[in-house]
Amino acid sequence: MPTFHNVLIKPTPDSPRVGSRASLSAADVASYKANGYVFPLRAMSNSETAGYRARLEHFEQQYSDVAAKVLRQKSHLVLTFVDELIRLEPVLDAVESILGPDILCWSTSFFIKNPGDGKYISWHQDAKYWGLEADDIVTAWLAITPSHVGNGCMRLVPRSHLSVLPHEDRPSRDNMLTRGQEVAAVVDENAAVDIELAPGQFSLHHEQIVHGSKPNAGSERRIGLSIRYIRPTARQVVDAKDSAALVRGVDCYDHFSAEPRPARDMEPAMVHYLETILATKAGGVFRKPS
Repeated sequence: MPTFHNVLIKPTPDSPRVGSRASLSAADVASYKANGYVFPLRAMSNSETAGYRARLEHFEQQYSDVAAKVLRQKSHLVLTFVDELIRLEPVLDAVESILGPDILCWSTSFFIKNPGDGKYISWHQDAKYWGLEADDIVTAWLAITPSHVGNGCMRLVPRSHLSVLPHEDRPSRDNMLTRGQEVAAVVDENAAVDIELAPGQFSLHHEQIVHGSKPNAGSERRIGLSIRYIRPTARQVVDAKDSAALVRGVDCYDHFSAEPRPARDMEPAMVHYLETILATKAGGVFRKPS
């Protein structure tokens, strides 16, 4: 394994703590707990969001088909701009309102729909598949482009986070979920809420909420980044090993291997590190073709 020089050093439990920067109102937190989501919230300005989109699309052009595989899981380990996005202060402030001052980023996934590509996401609950034992896992869905009904924005069913439903695997070429996992029950689509977001806005949702999305029927790309945040008290109970990035506060539990930060995009040592983490799922697919 390579030697990393930029790993966050974790303070001891007795180290001074930064005061709370939680930003959600008490009503927002109560709504999140009751309904399983809250939106819209502002993460960054239009110009800042456009800058991140430019960096993303430059990476896509540079790495072609490999880029889609990199962006699917934990791209914050190999792309500096994604590492920045998981640490946006307004997002962490909102997450702190729910999880408290100690926050780990467990994973990141881009969900990109191009006009007319037919890609969709079936109704599902994330908690069914993640293997995490935690009292709450918060996903921040960050809009890099407009996300609305016309281009296949995320949809969710309020209050469906109160129980975990049975699921079935229904693989489909156009389903953006790996196995085509889908709730094995009739979902009342009339009750669903469309999570429409402007560039730079984000939503928060509970890991057990039923959610999905339709294809992009518009004329522009729909780009969103899902960032999954957990408390350090969480545990992985399915996989033998797991890792996470400390993004705020302290981790006094060491339930997850501490993830280092990339010094530059697609740094070979970090690419190897990501390949090692995802070996059983992806293998050696992240290196730029020669």
